Amino acid sequence: MRPLYFKDPTHLVSPAPRLPIPTVARLSLEAQSALLPQALILFGVSLPIFVWAGSFALNAAWMAASFAVFALNWGAFYAVINWLKTEPAQDTARRLRVHLLGGLLWAGSIAQIAAFADGSGPARESLLLVSAAGAVICLFFAAPSLPSLLTVGPAAMAGPLVAAFSRQESWRLGGLLWGAFALTFMLCLVHNRNLRRQFELSAERERMAEEKAASLEIAERLARSKSDLLATLSQEIRNGLTGVSSVLAAAAGQGTRAAPSREQLASALAATNDLIAVLNATLDSESAESGRLAIDAAPFDPGPMVRDIVARLRPAAAAKGLELAVFIDPALDNRHSGAAMADVDRTRQVLNALIGNAVRYTVRGRVEARLEMADPRRLRITIADTGPGLSPEDLTLAFQPFRRVERTAAGLPGAVLGLSLSRQLVDLMGASLSAESAVGVGSAFVLDLPFDPAALFEPDRIEEAAPEAAGLRILLSEEDPLTAAMLRQVFEQLGHRVVLAANGVRAIELAQVVDFDLALVGEPGADLDAPSLIRALRGLSGTRGAMPIIAATNGDSDQSQERLKAGANTVLRKPVSVAQAARAVADATSGRKSTRLRVAS
Repeated sequence: MRPLYFKDPTHLVSPAPRLPIPTVARLSLEAQSALLPQALILFGVSLPIFVWAGSFALNAAWMAASFAVFALNWGAFYAVINWLKTEPAQDTARRLRVHLLGGLLWAGSIAQIAAFADGSGPARESLLLVSAAGAVICLFFAAPSLPSLLTVGPAAMAGPLVAAFSRQESWRLGGLLWGAFALTFMLCLVHNRNLRRQFELSAERERMAEEKAASLEIAERLARSKSDLLATLSQEIRNGLTGVSSVLAAAAGQGTRAAPSREQLASALAATNDLIAVLNATLDSESAESGRLAIDAAPFDPGPMVRDIVARLRPAAAAKGLELAVFIDPALDNRHSGAAMADVDRTRQVLNALIGNAVRYTVRGRVEARLEMADPRRLRITIADTGPGLSPEDLTLAFQPFRRVERTAAGLPGAVLGLSLSRQLVDLMGASLSAESAVGVGSAFVLDLPFDPAALFEPDRIEEAAPEAAGLRILLSEEDPLTAAMLRQVFEQLGHRVVLAANGVRAIELAQVVDFDLALVGEPGADLDAPSLIRALRGLSGTRGAMPIIAATNGDSDQSQERLKAGANTVLRKPVSVAQAARAVADATSGRKSTRLRVAS
């Protein structure tokens, strides 16, 4: 089964193919081609004149040769007309060469007529005038294209002039021809200049029309995307908040219902987590679409990551009776060097989506995650399942945002952004994501990560660092009371002691008199913004100025870079989960500078 690759970043609607914007050179050749029917009419009018003048010639063989040359040239003419309708004729450089060759063929025929006229006795001057008229015609039809005019024009004029000046008795005729040719050539140059100005205006108009059409298409795509986003989020948020509101109302004693049970509270918590996941995925998708998503490639071992994700999903798989297994090539487990090169957190996000979808949509059978080397430069992670399977059309639909495959996803919650966002993240990391599936058999999603055989990686420090860092005294600066309470609860759940500063000035005062182990900077307030507070904390004397700093942001890439430049060790994106906080503390206390936005596991 051939894999289907999804590398196109324009995932909403593929734009309709458009013709290339015409250039001045191409428009010149088009104008020259448009004169071909007029050239045919002119040939029909000139041929009887040429036959009449040639009838006075003494050399019948030359006359026959002239007609033969004309026949060959018109055969080539019709061949060129047919060729212009083919795909190769769209190449401007190739088309220019064909035009030049055709013009030179006619210049050669004019030279042959001039040579024929030179030996035609009494009809000599008449036939020389006919050949001169042919040269003027060549100049006229070459005028739209400057390369043709400069190449074909002199070649066409050369034959009659050489024949006229070859004998002393026709020098006067040669002078007249020279003047006529010079005047005609200058007029053709003026005509060419005027045409080029028109072509430049036409090309600019076509370019503006193309840009306008592209802008209109982008606006329509954005409008459709926003409509889909609003429709999806409205349904997901309404459903989730309705359930949470009912449980909270019961907990607050509103109405006559009894207090919520443990199961109801667990359901409300799950609904809340689902809402956070939907909003995070939506924000990440929009950030990736607009090019504002930060990616930090670093060497790491994806084996423990896959094992951790599978371990957390195993209870859900067991509840459905699914076998959830991991296979890692022993050569990968026992190596001493070599690492995948990608963003650790974004890779975890992609694998969460792939393995989570496999467990979610597979009703019975088996889900397996396999890690192996595809080649010396690519580490392959395959997520295979025995789920319902997808047709090629369904598979394409599954990678589009806000689009459900109703046959397999009907009734399931979610914003349907997992695969779409995964594709965007994979593209940004320089990796590849492919998929193959068969209806009734199952699906396999293949993630190929760049692999550096010589790279060294640090083991995952999350599990090791969190217990060692437990019990830290943390200075928290956050203006919003609800956000401050949420951050305090998360970090206290990890065993830390949190001191809240209501604003940035108070945070500096506390940091000057108390030795804190870590500072957590959110939105300090109007008196002092976050980057200024971070710089002020870094400016403290002694060890206080060197304490680790975590900046909590709303996920904007520019905000994150601003805080990192100000001196923060790492950036934590709101809303914050316990796992995010643990990894952020591990990064900050290790002394390693991180440019990654921490995402929920």
